[in-house]
Amino acid sequence: MTTHLINLALALLFLALMAQLSIQTPEALGGIPITGQSLAVLLVGLLLPAPYGGIAVLLYVLLGALGLPVYAEGRSGWGVLSGGSGGFLIGFIPAAFLLGYLRQRGWGQHLGRSLLANLIGTVLIVSCGLLRLAMLYDWPRALDYGLYPFVEGAIVKIFIGGFIAWSLLRRPSPA
Repeated sequence: MTTHLINLALALLFLALMAQLSIQTPEALGGIPITGQSLAVLLVGLLLPAPYGGIAVLLYVLLGALGLPVYAEGRSGWGVLSGGSGGFLIGFIPAAFLLGYLRQRGWGQHLGRSLLANLIGTVLIVSCGLLRLAMLYDWPRALDYGLYPFVEGAIVKIFIGGFIAWSLLRRPSPA
């Protein structure tokens, strides 16, 4: 039990720190930062045993909603969840739970499956984000603000997260 609580605390710290790593996109692309948040979600979801990765991400989203400055650029509050970033933040939760489920089935132990798990998690996060943006604006603007500027970064995060998870979870080769 103590190990799980320590892992949850470390996961929350990791999520909050990775959210502060950001690269600002040009205003023409919406000015929305590319952050380490989604990479952290992918790693926490796949590295912690189910359901702890999902619980850690749920707590992260709730702590930010309650006012702790843990979201990207130190943002927080219910306004962030109801705004354009809200769909992505909400999407983090089912993605982390799904990745934990896939981990239990050994997906993190094989590089191809680890990459595929990260792709699936990313698609789930982006889908939730795009749905929220489409509710706020329309589909063309949702794609302009929530997809196109982030495709390359998402691909890089899928590979980084997949490789790290696989490196840490793979079974040692027999000696």
